[in-house]
Amino acid sequence: MNTSPPREDGLFALTTPTIGHYEANAESYREGTRDHDVSQNIDALLDAIEGEAPYSILDLGCGPGRDLARFVERGHQPVGLDGSAAFVDMARRETGCEVLHQNFIALQLPAARFDGVFANASLFHAPREAIGKVLGALHATLKPRGVLFASNPRGADQEGFNGQRYGCFYTLETWRACVTAAGFEEIRHYYRPTGLPRAQQPWLATVWRKCERPPR
Repeated sequence: MNTSPPREDGLFALTTPTIGHYEANAESYREGTRDHDVSQNIDALLDAIEGEAPYSILDLGCGPGRDLARFVERGHQPVGLDGSAAFVDMARRETGCEVLHQNFIALQLPAARFDGVFANASLFHAPREAIGKVLGALHATLKPRGVLFASNPRGADQEGFNGQRYGCFYTLETWRACVTAAGFEEIRHYYRPTGLPRAQQPWLATVWRKCERPPR
């Protein structure tokens, strides 16, 4: 993996190959992830949201729409977002939900629109130099005291390309610093898959509440 730090003027150059990879492999990705059980993560988000359901949920990096369908089944009102046009088309056709076609590093979202943001295996694709802006956009699109769920592969703060896909592999401490700086407070965190030794739990899941104060 190339760990050279990204240049600020090249952020789109870092995200474009990742999006292209998913475009080229959309069908195989859909089939390969169709049966993945992320109910623990969905529950973690929904359990932290205050107020009465149904909730308005932004599924950030919704892919082919697997989790959008789960939110619909539970009676909520999800909106998807993905950078891959192929995934956006799949998700719209399979769920009937509104699905936005946007690059994570250039989000254009309505203010105070969502009760929760579900970012399952997606935010780690945003370059480190862009993560503050991305998290700031998510903070702004959440309602007061709204909830952000994020699940990312954990690491030792490596960043770079792994094949065609760009990724950031944060320690818990570094990820905490990033999200806290964007105006969130931590509710809880856990590692996945459950029931295994930590060395066999590559995923770090974190749940956050939008603070009353604006992001720094």
